[in-house]
Amino acid sequence: MEDDEQGEEYLFKIVLIGDSAVGKSNLLSRFALDEFDIHTKATIGVEFQTQVVEIDGREVKAQIWDTAGQERFRAVTSAYYRGAVGALIVYDITRRITFESVKRWLDELDTHCDTTVARMLVGNKCDLDNIREVSTEEGKAFAEAEGLFFMETSALDSTNVQISFEIVIREIYKNISRKVLNSDSYKAELSVNRVTLAKDGADSSSRSIYSCCAR
Repeated sequence: MEDDEQGEEYLFKIVLIGDSAVGKSNLLSRFALDEFDIHTKATIGVEFQTQVVEIDGREVKAQIWDTAGQERFRAVTSAYYRGAVGALIVYDITRRITFESVKRWLDELDTHCDTTVARMLVGNKCDLDNIREVSTEEGKAFAEAEGLFFMETSALDSTNVQISFEIVIREIYKNISRKVLNSDSYKAELSVNRVTLAKDGADSSSRSIYSCCAR
């Protein structure tokens, strides 16, 4: 039985959502391929990448969908929310209007997803701190109010990109494990070895807030 569990494969669908030009495609490229293209064009329709992560000795495949943020594609991309168990809602810290759109994206996510979704708010382009229009504190406060994880990232210089995706993937794994693994010993193991998401020794039982340091 233990061998069967070790060999079990998980496939998690995660969606990247947010307004156009907030850097969703480059976040995905940085995470999956460790690449950044300064000349990235707007995504037409939907693209996805699959990345493998190991959690507790098990192979987890994250299928990450890059949904177009432009308004004219909303009707097309809404179908791609189905089956999603994780979401990164991305805004551009240098464009306040993209932050103001986050609530609408969250509402759309709630409308189209009927399962528990691990959600993270991502303030991208923190390498442009000198021209930011949305403070880290605003992002944190909004995330706390909505019950979201929070991170500021830079797809350009890789700041916090890897950890942002990994936190969501681990949260999904934890949610799924609660539902499908009923072993008392496994539950005890989860309790003892709970993924520590907090920096600097913060309590792992609380929802952790990450931010990129001002540069």
